[in-house]
Amino acid sequence: MLKERLRCEVLKNRVMEPEQAAQFFKKGMTIGTSGFTPAGYPKAVPLALAKRGKKGEKLDLTIITGASVGEELDGELVKTGIMKRRYPYQTNKAVRDAINQGKIEYEDMHLSHTPQWVKYGFFGKIDIALVEAVAIREDGGIIPSTSVGNSNVFVEMADKVIVEINTSQPLALEGVHDIYSPKNPPNREPIPITKPHQRIGTNYIPCNPKKIVAVVFTDIPDKTREVAPIDENAKKMASHLIEFLKKEVELKRLPKNLLPLQSGVGSVANAVLAGLIESKFEDLMIYSEVIQDAALDLIDAGKAKFASGTSFTISPSRLKNFYDNFDKYKDKVLLRPQEISNNPEIIRRLGIIAMNTAIEVDLYGNVNSSNIMGSRMMNGIGGSGDFTRNAYLSIFTTVSVAKNRKISSIVPMVSHHDHTEHDVDVIVTEQGVADLRGLSPKERAKTIIENCTHPDYKEPLLEYYHDVMKNCIYKHTPHSLEKALSWHKRFLETGTMKK
Repeated sequence: MLKERLRCEVLKNRVMEPEQAAQFFKKGMTIGTSGFTPAGYPKAVPLALAKRGKKGEKLDLTIITGASVGEELDGELVKTGIMKRRYPYQTNKAVRDAINQGKIEYEDMHLSHTPQWVKYGFFGKIDIALVEAVAIREDGGIIPSTSVGNSNVFVEMADKVIVEINTSQPLALEGVHDIYSPKNPPNREPIPITKPHQRIGTNYIPCNPKKIVAVVFTDIPDKTREVAPIDENAKKMASHLIEFLKKEVELKRLPKNLLPLQSGVGSVANAVLAGLIESKFEDLMIYSEVIQDAALDLIDAGKAKFASGTSFTISPSRLKNFYDNFDKYKDKVLLRPQEISNNPEIIRRLGIIAMNTAIEVDLYGNVNSSNIMGSRMMNGIGGSGDFTRNAYLSIFTTVSVAKNRKISSIVPMVSHHDHTEHDVDVIVTEQGVADLRGLSPKERAKTIIENCTHPDYKEPLLEYYHDVMKNCIYKHTPHSLEKALSWHKRFLETGTMKK
C-alpha cells in the first residue's frame, strides 16, 4: 500500500503518526484544509489536535476550508477550544452554536471569493495546508480524494503542507480531478471552459515535495449526511419547477435539453433535482458545486450525460455502492477547484440554471438563505450567491411554511438579506411558481402572494400590502418600517407569526 499510495521516494521518511504531525501546529496559526460538504476533509490530524486541546492547550487556530467539513475537524476543534476563527461556510452544530454565542469569529463568504482572498493575502499568511489525498505522485503531486474545494490554493500558498493519505478512499478516484488555478490580476486570462465536460488542467495538485513536512496514513471514511426522504412538498415543488421549465422550452427561451443545471446542497435541493428523473428532459448537463445522490440518479436513468462539481457529496447509505461501481461514473463526472466550479465568468458563459434553497422570501423577491430571525446563523450563503448573481435563470425553492405552520417562509420583509430582488428570477414553493422577471416591485408582491404563499398567510400578506400601498408616501417599493418585521417579532414573543 505504501508503494501504491506514496510514490514519491523522498517523502517516505516523512510518514508519521497523526500525533507527530499535530506538533507542527503552533498557537495563532492560519490553517487551510481540504473538504467540501463534508467530503474529502482531513480527519486523523484534527483528532490529534483535539487531544492537545483536551490537555488544556489554547492554539487559537484560524481554520479555512472549502465549505462544510465533518465532525472530526469542525466539531472536535471547536469542542476542545482549538479553533478561534472560521471561514467560509459550516454546517456543524457545535460550530454554529459557538458562532451564535460569540465564541468563534466567523465571516460568511461567497465561496468563489475565498480562494482569491487566500491568493491576495487578505487572510494573511497560510501557515499549513492540511489536505486529504488518495495518493502522492512521484513528483510530489497530490491526488485529492472526494473533493477539491480550495485544496490547490492552500497547497500553493502555504508555508508547509501536511497530507493525509486516506486508504478508505478508492484509488479509482485518480483521474477524476481537473486542477486549474487562474492567475491574479493584472495577469488573469480567460478560463477556457465553454462546455461542462471540458478538461483544462492536471488531474493532481502540483506540489514541491520539499513543502510536504508530514504524510499521515488513515482509513477514517467521510462522514456525509443522509438525504431526507422526498416528501409531498418536495414532489410538488419539483412538479411546479418542471412545468415551468417545460413552458420555457415551449417559448424557446431554453433548449429542449435545458442549459447546465446547478443545485444547492441539502435534501430539498436534492429532491427538486431528483424530480427531473420523471420528466421528459434528456441529455442534461450539470455544472454545480456538489455532485449528490440525485445527480447520480439522473446519470443512472440516462437523463444526465455529465456532472461537474468540486465535491462528491454522496449519502452514507449510498457511498459504498458509489465506490464499488465508480467505473460506470468515472467518464461522466469531474471535480474542479471551487475557484472554477463557482467562478462567475464560467457560470455566466455557460448560462447556468441555478436552483438554490431559501430560508425566507419577502414580497419583493429578496431572499434570506443564512440567518434565522435575522441574527441566528444557520450555515452561511455558501455558493448560492456565486450562481444566483451570474445565472441565466436564478431559481429559489422553499416550503411555504415551517414549524407546523407557525412560520411563513413568505414575509413582508426578510430579516436578513443574502440575495436581493435584482438577482432573483423565480420563486418556487409547494403552492406554485412566481416568475418575477420583468415585474415591478408591486407586481412582484402580488405574484408572490398569489402563487407561493400558504393559505394561512395569504390574507395577512395582502392586508400588509394594501396597508402600505395606502399609507406609504412612496409607491415604488412600499414598506412600513414599523410593521415590516412585526411577523418575526410576533414569533419571537408568542411562538407563531399568526395574529
